[in-house]
Amino acid sequence: MWLILKREVRNAIKNPLFWIGIPLGVWIIFQEVSPYLDIHYLAEGEAIVNDYPQTTHSGDVLDGYVPTADGMRRKLWEGLVQETLVSAFEMDDDKAQSVILEMQEMDIVTACKHLESYRFYNAYLDYANTAYHKGTRDEINAYLTTRLEDKPFSYYFSRKFADFAGLFMGFFATVFLSALFLQDTRKNTYELLHTKPVRAWAYLSGKVGGGFAACLILLTALNLIFFGLCAASAGRRGFEVRLADFLLATGLYILPNMLMIVSVYGLISLLCKSPLPAVPLLILYIIYSNMGGRNADGIYGYYGRPLAIMVRFPGAFFDTAPPPMALLNQSFLVVAAVCIIALSVQIWKRRRYY
Repeated sequence: MWLILKREVRNAIKNPLFWIGIPLGVWIIFQEVSPYLDIHYLAEGEAIVNDYPQTTHSGDVLDGYVPTADGMRRKLWEGLVQETLVSAFEMDDDKAQSVILEMQEMDIVTACKHLESYRFYNAYLDYANTAYHKGTRDEINAYLTTRLEDKPFSYYFSRKFADFAGLFMGFFATVFLSALFLQDTRKNTYELLHTKPVRAWAYLSGKVGGGFAACLILLTALNLIFFGLCAASAGRRGFEVRLADFLLATGLYILPNMLMIVSVYGLISLLCKSPLPAVPLLILYIIYSNMGGRNADGIYGYYGRPLAIMVRFPGAFFDTAPPPMALLNQSFLVVAAVCIIALSVQIWKRRRYY
């Protein structure tokens, strides 16, 4: 097993695609995560200037948005409602104000239903758009302090890194690992291998382990590079940066996906006697894993899918959270990958020549 694993790692390192993958991955991932490296405390007189709306349903601190407190959110929403009643429903100011007063003791859901009696059907959408507002310098700095009290900056940044690194590695591994079984599944080599006294488990675990180790080496390089960038940028702004956050995010949210991809390659290679049919299958698998959906409330977003080989962290920088049951799904991926390898071993044994 170890001899096969070492040979596959050496072959992977000799592959030019491996060395292309490192700068390519750095360039692609950097395009997505570089804005987060600019997050900092605002100095006296400094402000974030843009032409974005004053309130929004989903905003980020790097654009100057902070979450809206409940009391302030209600006032902002009532202001939007009153403005819409006057401009779109042609009410006079006194009538619009009386509608607002009617809703003073109502919760948001009840108030929205009350507005439907005036044919105002988008009130809850207006409320959703008050979740974040453009903050003042003091609000932004206070928000940064609050979010960084319990968790270091790298805790949040490493999740954004895992988001885009996982996406890159999914597609890269699909292309790169297609050569893992290519030579061994050629007719003359395949038949010769089955006449050799090599144990099926040793052969398959060595091949899969070699492909996984190659991905691990590339991911290690990406982790060190982006840890260095994060430490250099965020460190000089006084934010705490830990390498352990990067390693933990990679281990939890990327490595199980790589194991699943390489094990699928092993199974398809033995079933079809060629790894190439696995390429379109894995691309479809990635698309399935990256699809959004609607939750129980009908809200569209990324909530993860069963046995997905992609873990995304959409949303604001300080609000990143794994999809529901993501860690359980990652555990299932590891179990499923082991089962696939065991099935591949049985297929290998059945096709053995004596």
